[in-house]
Amino acid sequence: MALIPIYTTQNGAIIGVVKGGKSLYNFRVKYQELGKQERTPKHIHVIIDLYMKSVGNEPLTMQLVDHIVNNIILKVSSTNSFLPKSQIFQPIHAQAYQQLDKYGEYPVDFLLVVTELIQIQEKTNYPTGVLNLNLFQLFREKADIFSVVSAATFRR
Repeated sequence: MALIPIYTTQNGAIIGVVKGGKSLYNFRVKYQELGKQERTPKHIHVIIDLYMKSVGNEPLTMQLVDHIVNNIILKVSSTNSFLPKSQIFQPIHAQAYQQLDKYGEYPVDFLLVVTELIQIQEKTNYPTGVLNLNLFQLFREKADIFSVVSAATFRR
């Protein structure tokens, strides 16, 4: 199934979805950077990028994580259609954290959109699930890297 675009980042990466099979409205988040194949972002990719950003600017990275937890993870809801829509993200949200684009692999707008879609996916498939929330809280609490990576790679 072809990638259905949802958002194009400032650096031209296309973030989108394809139909998934876990539930009626399930989708898988995918992205495609210019000249590269489609990839599936996972929780761990976001967290690793946040670690890289925190080395460059820890206070701003922690503000970004607070924004992700308080304004995305705790606010999005499940979707009742296959094609999810952004419930929270607006490009202006990334501007406050734009300095972090100098660090890590992904620009902030990418992280915000991907995290929102992953959270919508989690809420759709596991309405009481808290994997994403727990992962970001562990990172925010500066848990050791083993604990954070273990939480990100936990398999149901």
